[in-house]
Formats: sequence, C-alpha cells, structure tokens
Amino acid sequence: MGPLDKGVSVNIDRRDFIIGAGSALAMSTVSGAVPAAQLKAADDINERRDMAIDPLSLLITGAGRGFGRDLSLKLAARGHRVIATVELPAQVTQLRQAAQTLGIELQVEKIDILNERDRHRIASFEVDVLINNAGIGESGAVVDIPVDVIRSQFETNVFSAFDLTQKFAKKLISEKRRGKIIFISSVVGIFSQQYAGAYSGSKHAIEALAQALQQELKSHGIQVQCINPGPHATGFNDRMMESYKSWFDPAGAVIDHRPLAVDFKQFDPQTAIGPMIEIIESKGGNFRNVVPESFVAATKSLQAKVWDLKV
Repeated sequence: MGPLDKGVSVNIDRRDFIIGAGSALAMSTVSGAVPAAQLKAADDINERRDMAIDPLSLLITGAGRGFGRDLSLKLAARGHRVIATVELPAQVTQLRQAAQTLGIELQVEKIDILNERDRHRIASFEVDVLINNAGIGESGAVVDIPVDVIRSQFETNVFSAFDLTQKFAKKLISEKRRGKIIFISSVVGIFSQQYAGAYSGSKHAIEALAQALQQELKSHGIQVQCINPGPHATGFNDRMMESYKSWFDPAGAVIDHRPLAVDFKQFDPQTAIGPMIEIIESKGGNFRNVVPESFVAATKSLQAKVWDLKV
C-alpha cells in the first residue's frame, strides 16, 4: 500500500474524496481557450444583470489560470471594472483575447507578485476590492522537502500577498474609503494532511493573518474574508503532486515520493464560481467561506478530529 492509500474516506454529495496528499485548493488551468460550457457568456453570466448590483472596481491576482481567470471574466461580464493580473506575457494575450471574444471590457496587467516594483505599481490602482488569488503549490513530506522550497511557498502565498494587502489597505484608509480584501485560501488552510504540509502551512498562515486583519480593519470600514475551496478539477492538484520531482532524491529521502498522485474525485470548478461571485459582491457575510457548501460538514469534521488525534 502506497502513502496515498492511507486516508479518511468522506462521502460528500455521492463523491468519494480520499483525504490525502492532494486535498488542496485547485486554482489553476493551463488552457488558453474559452470553453462554452465553462463561461456560458450568453446565458448565466448576465443572468443577474437586471438585479441591483453596485458596480465594483476589483483587482484580481493570479488571473492567468483557473479560478482567477474565470472570476475575472465573469465579474467583468457582470458589469464590474476588473483589473486582472497575470504572470506570463502569453497569459496577457490569451486573457485579452478571451475578453474580446466574450465582448467584455477587462484590463489585463502582467505582474510578478514576487516583484516589489510590480506590487507597488498595482497597489496604486484605484480599486474597491482586492482578491488575493495568486499562489503556488508544493507537495512533499515535511521531513524531506527542502526548506528553500517551503520558503518559496510562503514567499509567494503569504509574504507577497500580505505586502500587497498592506499597501492596498493603507491606501484605502488614507483616502477614507471603504473596501474589501479577499483571500482565496483553501480547505487545507483549516485542516492539514500528509504530503501537503508546506502548501497547507502557507494557507494556515493566511487564515491566521487574515483573521487578525479582519478585526483590525473593521473599524475602518474594510471587510476581510477568506474563500476556502475544496478540491476542484482545474489541474492545480495534479501539478502540485508532481512538484516534488524538482528536488526529490530517492537516495537521501526518508519517504518514497514516486507514488504521489491525485487519486480522489474532484468537484467541477464551475460549481465554485457562482458562490465565489456572491461572496465578492456581498456587503457582509462570513469571514470563512468553504466552497462548495456541501463540503462544510466534512471540513469541520476533519478539523475537529485533531482534538482527539492520538500520537
């Protein structure tokens, strides 16, 4: 039996999800196309345009793929002013073409979230909502994964995101404006599992910092929320499970990482977009938001098990 065969089976809406190495937020996809089933621009994107939704100005990081890409296109289609930041030049072209195909206005900027100058530049944009979505996923046993890899995980997912967040929050406060800060976290920011410790650790750090930030900024009229997606089939989990290959050495490792793979069923990514948009557009709501809602009970159960965990 391989290391991924050891887990906790949880029945979620008739889906068998094996809690193991890959129970991480899936936020990326490499496709540059705009599948009709993915966006359904002529139908459900504009479904609620006749409702009283105040137009927002939003900045979304990590919009070149997955959730960030879909949110950027759908929010822009709903009449919001969206600035979508991507990492690669090719993603700029792809996202602009996708917006043009859908007939929507979308500002796309090439940004390296790790670059201080880039963070300073985008922090100067006039926006009401900051959506911290950019992130990477590193897999591996904590006993084996190199510390520099863990450091890189935190540099991208935590430190860069919070540096941008500080700049954004201080700008709002100096201008006496209300706003919203959203962190795309993960269910593994609530519980942790083997072989995903580095990624999970970065998401736990986000949760802790964001919870403190929410209390600190509430009196300034700035709302802070976390969105915690469960496992979604966007490709992020699959690539994360292969990330160990950049450093793994069988001769020096305690654990054989070669069996690592995504061996559980995942949710359709499009089931997450609607609930995410509702959270983004809302003027209130919960600090923590697990998506899909059917995964809340399992997440709470996994978190509660830690209190009785035997060593």
